[in-house]
Amino acid sequence: MNFNFDLIIDYAPLLWKGTLLTIGLSIVSILFGTIIGLFIALGKMMRNKWVAFPFVAYIAFFRGTPLFVQLLLIHFGVIPLFTGETNAIAAAIATLSLNSAAYIAEIFRGGIQSIEKGQMEGARSLGMSHIQAMRYVILPQALKRSIPPLGNEFIVLVKESSLAAIITAPEIMYYARNMSSAHFAVWEPYLTAALIYLVITLTLSFILHRVEKRLDKS
Repeated sequence: MNFNFDLIIDYAPLLWKGTLLTIGLSIVSILFGTIIGLFIALGKMMRNKWVAFPFVAYIAFFRGTPLFVQLLLIHFGVIPLFTGETNAIAAAIATLSLNSAAYIAEIFRGGIQSIEKGQMEGARSLGMSHIQAMRYVILPQALKRSIPPLGNEFIVLVKESSLAAIITAPEIMYYARNMSSAHFAVWEPYLTAALIYLVITLTLSFILHRVEKRLDKS
């Protein structure tokens, strides 16, 4: 096996550009996913089953179907309905956000349900409404408990963003595939892409570990 380092050097600016887009896609998607996921979690926990049903169905669909299929449906079907044409970056953000929201919703639901029922009762006995008790007592504690699994979801999201290359979003794998097809190379583009993802995920894992230690101390 002859490993051509010159090829990697030539593509380094493009791979760096793809890395920045991958990180950007992941950050924006996890932010949108967190907001949507919290809303979905609260909706699923509604006592009225008919009101909760759409939220349950949402989670079932996005957790029960492949992300690849969701990406194609949104890229070729949903995005053109609003813009009149396909947009790879918009489709990637929308798909990753909606998909991660389904998993984040379950994370939040677990965090909320892990709070002792006595805390809600205590808040209500102090004159708080149900909404006030959720906002000021339950949700802050649930969010704190949800941070470690949210960090893990972010790491998963970074790796799943590689599928955006299929719809020509110019992230890491897009340029790696271009390098491979242009130079009939396999080891150089894909090992380099794997190394970049490894560095990103290890960095995120280190940050997550530090955050968890701080949360344990507090």
